[in-house]
Amino acid sequence: MRLLLMADTHVPQRAKDLPTELWEAVDAADVVLHAGDWVDVSLLDALEARAARVIGCYGNNDGPALRSRLPEVARAELGGLRFAVIHETGQATGREARCAARFPDVDVLVFGHSHIPWDTVAPGGLRLLNPGSPTDRRRQPCHTYLTALADGGALTEVTLHRVGG
Repeated sequence: MRLLLMADTHVPQRAKDLPTELWEAVDAADVVLHAGDWVDVSLLDALEARAARVIGCYGNNDGPALRSRLPEVARAELGGLRFAVIHETGQATGREARCAARFPDVDVLVFGHSHIPWDTVAPGGLRLLNPGSPTDRRRQPCHTYLTALADGGALTEVTLHRVGG
């Protein structure tokens, strides 16, 4: 199962649309996971119309229209793995232990908010992934998103992509 992970798209505030290469990744993915801060419901509508499947949550910059359609925490089983998608996990210090305690029944936690790519494993095996942002890099050297494969209870080929590079 081909996964595309994104967060903090901030469309249309930080960009008018997703980068072309990200739309191409949407077309290639079996599932798109979005960890919040969509900003406008039009991007959710566009992703749902184009993607095979969208799993997403709302973020702190998402208003009532998005919050009425998306949960704070989205959950799904994909490729034999239990996923949760949440926008914010708090400060980086202690993140692994805090998230492992909050999500004891999850194999992979996808999160956003910081715009900083993150890939770690908590004690007990919880994988934490933040794809960064494809439109608002903040203090990062480039815009980013993640792809991965989920199959047979394993997450493989986790790849951080630089937009335009």
